[in-house]
Amino acid sequence: MKQYLDILKEVLEKGDERVDRTGVGTRALFRRTMRFDLSTGKFPIVTTKKVFFYGVVAELIWFLKGISDNRELQKLGVHIWDGNANDPRWKEKAKFEGDLGRVYGVQWRSWRSQSGEVDQIEDLLEVIKNNPANRRMLVTAWNPGELDQMALPPCHMFFQCFVREGKYLDLAMYQRSCDLFLGVPFNISSYALLLTLLARFTGLEPGEFIHDLGDAHIYLNHIDQVKEQLSREALELPTLELDPSIKSIDDLKLDKDWIKEKIRLVDYKSHPSIKAPMAV
Repeated sequence: MKQYLDILKEVLEKGDERVDRTGVGTRALFRRTMRFDLSTGKFPIVTTKKVFFYGVVAELIWFLKGISDNRELQKLGVHIWDGNANDPRWKEKAKFEGDLGRVYGVQWRSWRSQSGEVDQIEDLLEVIKNNPANRRMLVTAWNPGELDQMALPPCHMFFQCFVREGKYLDLAMYQRSCDLFLGVPFNISSYALLLTLLARFTGLEPGEFIHDLGDAHIYLNHIDQVKEQLSREALELPTLELDPSIKSIDDLKLDKDWIKEKIRLVDYKSHPSIKAPMAV
């Protein structure tokens, strides 16, 4: 994870200090890229602080199920969306308690068009399997016509897949807004897991995950935490184990025991977690 730590250090030392939407303020640089080769068998996850991997898995399955009800995550003990759900600016628009609107999973699985709803994930899986040279293997969560119907416009906006050598599935994701301390470690592991799942569903092997960062920033109230993290030595990466029973997207279950039993990190060693407030 040296490349992540290098970007963190670069933004800390050279970032442009800016006033941002949240009012907290950031140090930011524009456009950095990280590449992770999953074919090595090692799973990309930050080790200089503990990452809530169970929460990563739960949120990704929540996305892939097309759900936008925060209460479904809360039932699993995952509260990463609570701040957005409780934002007074959003609560005036929310249709029910826990409603997050037409966020990621809804756009992935139920994109609205003039001809009806589009399941982008199912379409993607079909194209990967049946037309692997296709250049339109894209899924987007950035829907300009519905941004006002979302508790938070998507930070990780879209991803594109590429079948390489008829064997490996590569995935590139563009993230417009990148909270380097809190959000990006989560995003790295989430998309590495997504790539692994998509490869499993299509009979391929996970290849390279390319993470393209747009506005890469550190919030000003995370500076001390970032310095503490950068003082720590990175540890060996773990491996990911998917249960053989996971063969299709329909096999995924939004259930605590199922998640812990079926999707596991082996030998994940990390330094202790570092707490920091989330800007909303």
